[in-house]
Amino acid sequence: MLPDLKITQLRHFVWVSELKGFHAAAEKAHRTQPAISLSIRDLETKLGESLFEKRNVKTTKAELTPFGIYFLPKAKELIAHHDRIAEDMRLLSEHKTGHLRIASVPSIASRVLPELLEEFMSHSSDLHVSFFDDNSAAVLKMVESQKVDFGIAHLFHEEEHSDKDFIPIWQDQIGVVCPKNHSLAQKESLCWQELKSHRLINNGTSRLLEDTDAYSLFELSQFYISNMISLTAMIEAGFGITTLPWYAFPQESKTLCFVPLSEPQVVRRLGIVLLKNKSMTPPAQAFLDFTIQRMGTLNK
Repeated sequence: MLPDLKITQLRHFVWVSELKGFHAAAEKAHRTQPAISLSIRDLETKLGESLFEKRNVKTTKAELTPFGIYFLPKAKELIAHHDRIAEDMRLLSEHKTGHLRIASVPSIASRVLPELLEEFMSHSSDLHVSFFDDNSAAVLKMVESQKVDFGIAHLFHEEEHSDKDFIPIWQDQIGVVCPKNHSLAQKESLCWQELKSHRLINNGTSRLLEDTDAYSLFELSQFYISNMISLTAMIEAGFGITTLPWYAFPQESKTLCFVPLSEPQVVRRLGIVLLKNKSMTPPAQAFLDFTIQRMGTLNK
């Protein structure tokens, strides 16, 4: 049976060895000298060998036995390994190290998360972050497969996701995106019927118009573009128009405009999606709490 080596006893052994005496080691450990002697004797019993030569009454110095000389670097190695693990766990519990894995829809990923992560990581510079940028359906799959700690997405049908918790944080209105020189660009708001005579391009957020009168427009659309860069380029070229949530609108574009869709008025709710009854890592929980504290939550 292997001996049960206690870290405290190993420390006492190393201190007695390095300080050349039981009295000095006792002062360092804030213990009495008899307590240190008992600790060393118990360690020797577990190892089955003496660590120190029998002390000469004429000297107080502690001298290692050959076995003690051999064991000293081993003891130091065990202590160092223990301390590294203990420090890693302490830092992990304080979200100062570890690995944070999150996924988000592109709109929040580009408009909100950079500033949030920058502020959060200013206090946890050793934290590793894996970030995935994809549409809501893909984000939900990553949450389900536990590829990420949590996702930021829109739940199209919340009743179909009973295995998940959804914390709504952001919301934005759906609008029509078209070139600034387009005839619709002069409107303050639009009704879906005004879009009938224009070429519409579907995208990943078009599902937000499901169960509304406007969805009939997109059922007949010949075009679908999932990538925002390609979608923006096609609209800028005058190929067609589309609908997007406000956060997804490419605000850096100098040639496109956003016109709110008033009939029907559709609001997208975005939030944190995580599996129910599953504990998160300390960094993930800390970032979730930080996000809620900074951004607040919406009433369900």
